[in-house]
Amino acid sequence: MKKFIIVLALSLATITSAFAATAPIVGEVKKINLAQNKITLKHEPIINLDMKAMTMVFTVADPAMLATVKVGDKVTFEADRVKGKLTVLSLTAQ
Repeated sequence: MKKFIIVLALSLATITSAFAATAPIVGEVKKINLAQNKITLKHEPIINLDMKAMTMVFTVADPAMLATVKVGDKVTFEADRVKGKLTVLSLTAQ
């Protein structure tokens, strides 16, 4: 019975994560920290992370993304939790 419950829980977690795919988010660059590979974004709600609109710091998956934007830029990005950290997976200036 315990094995069944564990398998069921893992199956539901897999199904849930499949439906919680990332989606493009609109935001504005407030700060860039090249030394720590972080960016501060004022953003609209992030559905897949169950977050309201706010300003917050994200780690970037690829530090090269930081060279493509500057403070004040309007951006479209995708974010998710990677190894427990809120991480920008893609970033495009508008």
